[in-house]
Amino acid sequence: MNYIKYIRHIIFSKILILSIITGIMLMACGEEEREAEEGIQTASGDVEVLDDAVNDLIDSEAVLTELGSGYAWSEGPVWVEEHGFLLFSDIPNNIIHKWTPGEGVTPYLEPAGYTGEEPRGGELGSNGLYLSLEGDLLLAQHGDRRIARMDAPLDEPGVNFTTIAGSYNGQRLNSPNDLVQHSNGDIYFTDPPYGLEEQADDPSKELDFQGVYRVTPEGEVILLTDELSRPNGIEFSPNEKTLYVANSSGENPIWMAYDVTEDGNIANGRVFHDASDFVGVDPGSQDGMDVDANGNIYATGPGGVWIFSPDGTVLGKIKTNKPTANCTIGQDGKTLFITASDQLLSIPLK
Repeated sequence: MNYIKYIRHIIFSKILILSIITGIMLMACGEEEREAEEGIQTASGDVEVLDDAVNDLIDSEAVLTELGSGYAWSEGPVWVEEHGFLLFSDIPNNIIHKWTPGEGVTPYLEPAGYTGEEPRGGELGSNGLYLSLEGDLLLAQHGDRRIARMDAPLDEPGVNFTTIAGSYNGQRLNSPNDLVQHSNGDIYFTDPPYGLEEQADDPSKELDFQGVYRVTPEGEVILLTDELSRPNGIEFSPNEKTLYVANSSGENPIWMAYDVTEDGNIANGRVFHDASDFVGVDPGSQDGMDVDANGNIYATGPGGVWIFSPDGTVLGKIKTNKPTANCTIGQDGKTLFITASDQLLSIPLK
């Protein structure tokens, strides 16, 4: 009798263990199905800790998540807190996409950067995107060679644009790349030639330099500097006393910092960080960036996203293992969204 009870006990235990394993597998499958429905999957990459202070910003074990893929070149992410979605550009395809938690990526606006009727190639779509002080979508439009405002509600987008800046001293801009707005209403932007079909050698290029500008609310376009060969990402410190500009030239791969003067211009330009040692070693170059509320800078560069303290110390790197274009902080500071080549990625922040 005891022998039979013993056998029954073993059988019951095995059934119980199998039930638990089956339950775990079903839960995992359900989670995989949910992630597949939302277009979410783990991406390659990790966090490289170079200074212990980075642990206050991001978990060293944090994992990159792929939110979308298959884009020609993803760029210009901006988080829209009011509506709880992210917008980002796919430049060669001339479209802006929207990512919404639980829904994934859907088309948002097309065309986004070139509205002309003549067919053309190159990087013709929108690049940097920004929400104005009034809550409007601002776009750096490569194809139309201007900084523009979308004249439509954010939740009902439309191909209706007003030009904010399209020329300097009567000459057309090259192809505005990225932008940021000061609390006084001035818009600061960069203007490399990446959106022109032949870039710096394009016959339609009217300016013989690549500038960093500001445009006042009255529409006056002011050149701040023409000393950078490929000005790209641009962002303010939280107190707006420092302007950061990335230079994406392979010959001079640097991040610059400038003092913002009382009249809105810049002074005391200095190299914030030089990445020359990494060019040709890791993929990517200096491109877009964002700054958190404490002044830490998240800047795309060789290998992924570099994390700097306000004093220029490299705290760590988020290694995407592919050319990385831009990033933005969203979801109440809890998430860093990253556009990297053909992907949209995210990683949690502390």
